[in-house]
Amino acid sequence: MIKVPPEEAYSFDDVLLVPGYSDVLPRDADVSTRLTKNIALNIPIVSAAMDTVTEARVSISM
Repeated sequence: MIKVPPEEAYSFDDVLLVPGYSDVLPRDADVSTRLTKNIALNIPIVSAAMDTVTEARVSISM
């Protein structure tokens, strides 16, 4: 059996977003979501890329 080393994983406790000044205006931000090469949504529907936050069941339902 091949042994695969565990990958590094993050949860909400490991990530901190610090508010600060930005030159980007809200109207200039692209919040679209590309689901496939030919399908894009103009709304921000994404799930956290954290295995302890988004499990397989949530990913499949999205």
